[in-house]
Amino acid sequence: MPFSNMTLEELARHIGMDARELRRLAEKGVLPAQLVGGQWRFNRAEVLDWLQREMHTLGDSHVRNLERAMSATRDEAVLERLLRPEAVDMALPARSRNSVLRELVRLAERTGLVYSADDIIEALEQREALCSTALAGGFAFPHPRRPLPYATAEPLVCLARVPAGIPFGAPDGRLTFIFTLLCSHEERDHLQCLARLAAVFQTDVYENLVGLDDPAEALETLLAAERAVLARRR
Repeated sequence: MPFSNMTLEELARHIGMDARELRRLAEKGVLPAQLVGGQWRFNRAEVLDWLQREMHTLGDSHVRNLERAMSATRDEAVLERLLRPEAVDMALPARSRNSVLRELVRLAERTGLVYSADDIIEALEQREALCSTALAGGFAFPHPRRPLPYATAEPLVCLARVPAGIPFGAPDGRLTFIFTLLCSHEERDHLQCLARLAAVFQTDVYENLVGLDDPAEALETLLAAERAVLARRR
């Protein structure tokens, strides 16, 4: 069901969150919504933007329920499916926000799945101009504001480290070192992967990744963190 003009109950079912919690967020002005005839209504684009910005602030149960609502397969290993060994670089040659976005797309091109690098770069730059995807703690999840089904042959994730770190607009004002790029084809996959990244990076995975030089070891570290998150849910 589309987000456009959704009722409170429809939105709650669609994203797997409790209607009472969504009403509370709407009443506080945190969740974008409009009162129409005394009933809350939610715009598709506004809710998607809110979820992308605030994913990391949602509690573990909300993140887990959102993942499940977005997936037909219960608790699948999302990162293991989307992250290829060739899409990991622990010495990304970037020194600025724009250069890290370009280098991440070059990294994605190593997979052979990228059709339009320029479109991905433009979409990433537009997304960062709205609000940085950097989070407090030294990591960021760069992604287009909307899925780009025409830009890649398949959805993909890239993992990179900038060893010296760069200013990327993190809310704590610190440098960002670890970047995970997401390119998806559909909104459900887009939100599911962002939710999985949020859940995984709520663990100590950043501390385990930031000192690693070997791409294979970094890949296994991230995938092991995902497996640990899934194991705790069973």
